[in-house]
Amino acid sequence: MNNITLDIESFSSVDIGKSGVYRYAESPDFEILLFACSVDGKPVQVYDLACGEKVPDEILKALTDEKIIKHSFNASFERICLSRYLGLPPGTYLSPEGWHCDMVWAATLGLPQSLEGVGAVLGLEKQKLSEGKDLIRLELSQIVILYILFWSARRSFSWYFILW
Repeated sequence: MNNITLDIESFSSVDIGKSGVYRYAESPDFEILLFACSVDGKPVQVYDLACGEKVPDEILKALTDEKIIKHSFNASFERICLSRYLGLPPGTYLSPEGWHCDMVWAATLGLPQSLEGVGAVLGLEKQKLSEGKDLIRLELSQIVILYILFWSARRSFSWYFILW
């Protein structure tokens, strides 16, 4: 495993817009509901944690391995929330080493800094959905497309296409 692209859906009674990600994730009722990932470009796997599914140990170990590149849209949110999920003590977080933030890459390309906005600008057929697994699959597909566009632009503009 060299790369993992991931997305989570979570719940907290703390309003993230008013309090920020740290207080959001440290709320006693915080939980990750869905965890989706694609390892080295393979098909997306979605784990429904709210229904008792478990993320495989190999994936959990990859989250703490700084040599494995982790891609996510708004990577700091995923990193802080996953720190809590992994049981790290309050105030202790996964190292930012090895995390690549696709929201930052979107801004670098002059794209909006919202996943919904990026989808609209890229003219993706499906836009951000409002329901569980469909939402997380769509978000992850957009991240993969953004990643490919970014690296293609940096490598002599040879464009690649994903069939989802």
